[in-house]
Amino acid sequence: MTGSASDLAHRLGDHAEAVCREYLSNGHRSGNHWIVGDVRNTRGRSMHVRLKANAKGPAGKWVDEQSGEHGDLLDVIEASCDLTDFREVADEARRFLAMPRSRLQSQTLGAQRQPAAARGSPDAARRLFAMSQPIAGTLAERYVAGRGILLSTRELALRFHPACYYRDFVTGETRTLPALIAAVSGLDGRITGLQRTWLDPAGNGKARVADPRRSLGHLLGNGIWLGFQPGTPVPVMAAGEGFETMASLRTVMPALPVAAATSANHLAGLIFPHGCTRLYIAADADAAGRQGIERLSQRAGEAGILALVLQPRLGDFNDDLRQLGPARLVAWLRGQLIPDDARLFLPSG
Repeated sequence: MTGSASDLAHRLGDHAEAVCREYLSNGHRSGNHWIVGDVRNTRGRSMHVRLKANAKGPAGKWVDEQSGEHGDLLDVIEASCDLTDFREVADEARRFLAMPRSRLQSQTLGAQRQPAAARGSPDAARRLFAMSQPIAGTLAERYVAGRGILLSTRELALRFHPACYYRDFVTGETRTLPALIAAVSGLDGRITGLQRTWLDPAGNGKARVADPRRSLGHLLGNGIWLGFQPGTPVPVMAAGEGFETMASLRTVMPALPVAAATSANHLAGLIFPHGCTRLYIAADADAAGRQGIERLSQRAGEAGILALVLQPRLGDFNDDLRQLGPARLVAWLRGQLIPDDARLFLPSG
């Protein structure tokens, strides 16, 4: 641990109970320990945090008797807030320590406080998105371009994080990897979740991990929106499961608003924007994808929206874009769009 980290951990230990009340709010005090389920603030009794220094060690040290994990209060802040690198953890620790001493004391005495952002919550998603940067000139831009996808710099849903935490759910090991961050938003434009795509640091596509793509936050009804302005009527749009699929359609039809719902179940529950009269649904090959399309088509019909399914020639529209090229993809789509939409959204030719 660096000197800076050691100093922060020691200062947090001086207010160990206040830290626990802030970040481990599902626990309780028992003697000289704070008892909770685990470092991610789960209800339970297996994790013990030492509140005052004694012969066994300094305040703030903890151990999870079930998992064998152990650490200090910086680890508590990292895990309970779903933070992604030490800079974020340190910033949050300094924010906490900057509170007036009277407020820290009131927490220690049990005063009610607004809880920290829950792990995997919309607040955690918004925090991670804010900590990320525009994709221009980053590995995220290189990854997207490598998929044949060309998007305007005005697409604000995409960002890049150079050191996003990845946890292996089998081994429990964590490490940091660069990641493409895609915001999942509601129709009001407010971020409700996000999707992380971990990238190979050498620039060779996705990271070589078991599960390189994960989502968090509130996803149902919302989507990764490209080309959508909140509050603006959207008479014609396209929707599908995957970001790459929908970004590929957006590449050849840059004037068409699209939404990626991140999964078949979430696609089925996508909320339609105001003024929508026609919905193109990007097909997926698997059975779950077909069920999502059928359910979304049914809901669209009930809302008075004409739903039309777009079929790729290969596995998906990103395969079409990369292997067939933009011109052949445009030609393939031209026969599937309503003629007026083809003239409006596809390049002439």
